[in-house]
Amino acid sequence: VLAVTYRLEPDGRPRVRYADLEQHLAARGVATPSLAEVRASILDIRRGKSMVLDPDDPNRRSCGSFFLNPIVSPEECARIEARAGDAAMPRWRQTDGRIKLAAGWLIERAGFARGTRAGPVGLSTRHTLAIVCHDGARARDVLDLAARIRDRVEARFGVRLVPEPAFWPTGALTRL
Repeated sequence: VLAVTYRLEPDGRPRVRYADLEQHLAARGVATPSLAEVRASILDIRRGKSMVLDPDDPNRRSCGSFFLNPIVSPEECARIEARAGDAAMPRWRQTDGRIKLAAGWLIERAGFARGTRAGPVGLSTRHTLAIVCHDGARARDVLDLAARIRDRVEARFGVRLVPEPAFWPTGALTRL
């Protein structure tokens, strides 16, 4: 990130549009949250996924959420659900009629459990969408694990996961 622009309103009300956040606030009994309450809930949620810097967290060297949640047509969603054999597959209808799927759910169902290790890299013990570096990890180790995950999800569900990070130089990820 090279620049960020914010548009803030004095005494503005937060816009809560994230299911995990809505559930967390509801569990805390907060119906109309302040910005501070939203911030506290977001930090709790992210901490629970090892996505807050914490020197005592074994997942602290996370590369973050590594893949975007795929957005597919309703027909593709039906095909993927049939391949998954699970009508409870998480999904969220988008305003344009397409459907967002949970990349972490697909990764787990493709055989990658939380905490799976591949040498000096692995998946977070808390969240399968995050790749974690351990002692001796190199960028190539991260990319190799990401490619294995992407390929297995594609073989299992016919969905090709797209990396969330931007790679520099732009051609650095030709194999992924």
